[in-house]
Amino acid sequence: MSERNTVVRSLHDLGLAAWFGGSLAGAVAINGAAADVPDPSMRLQVANAGWARWTPVNAAAIGAHLLGGAGLLQANRHRVAGQRGVVTSTVAKLALTGAALAVTAYSRVLGKQLQQADRAPVEGGTDPAAETPAELAKIQQQLGICQWLVPALTGGIAVMTAVHGEQQRPSQQLPGFLTKPAEWVRGLGPTT
Repeated sequence: MSERNTVVRSLHDLGLAAWFGGSLAGAVAINGAAADVPDPSMRLQVANAGWARWTPVNAAAIGAHLLGGAGLLQANRHRVAGQRGVVTSTVAKLALTGAALAVTAYSRVLGKQLQQADRAPVEGGTDPAAETPAELAKIQQQLGICQWLVPALTGGIAVMTAVHGEQQRPSQQLPGFLTKPAEWVRGLGPTT
């Protein structure tokens, strides 16, 4: 008998897609387009306005992903506990998710600090100009790293989701369930 998890899987996957895609589009389009504004003192304001519009959507996407992920973990708890290799991939996926959440939150903190900069001249959303105040330039440089870390980490989550999908194939489940008890039995035997 097959159990379907369409709703939680959809929340998980669509939330992740928006989180990944939005962060990548932000790095490429929002921060990049700000550099095209002719007035250097308006560039940061343009980037900040774009990110301010995206932030609530991103928060909803992350929430949907986490809710869907929790639902999938609950639905697959027996596979996680009993199928060889699933706990390892689950831990890796959870670690990537935690790191992506941390970098996303830190990016938001940095972004809020940039919003406080009143018409400071910059080259782009994450690129300081020679006239950019030193503290602001440091924030932009940190955000410049984070803007690529978020899509890299969420892309890693997507890869681990694909691994989980492969582990759900019947050809992977039966050997995975049979191997784990065999390892336990071998562990109970005499040691030399």
